[in-house]
Amino acid sequence: MDKIVRRALLTRTYGYDTMSVRIMVKKLTKTGNSLALVLDKPLLDQAKIDADTPLEVSTDGDVIVISPVRDRRRTSRLKRIVAEAHRQYGGVFRRLADT
Repeated sequence: MDKIVRRALLTRTYGYDTMSVRIMVKKLTKTGNSLALVLDKPLLDQAKIDADTPLEVSTDGDVIVISPVRDRRRTSRLKRIVAEAHRQYGGVFRRLADT
């Protein structure tokens, strides 16, 4: 099992919403010519990720983001709903934005 430098569970409040944030400081593990990041099961369970979940890995050069690949049908449906809302209520949205 890899060594964990330290673990902390934090609860942060953002505006009116309370969000539980799990912070882990981890070290990379050498695996052949690569490095691996081993994530603990409670963190994976919270994010609903298992061994079969396809992951998208991206970076802005400073931060690495790992997230489950979004279902294309779900994303497409959401885009249709947003477009319909803008079609029906675009004027209301603009007036609200101006106030």
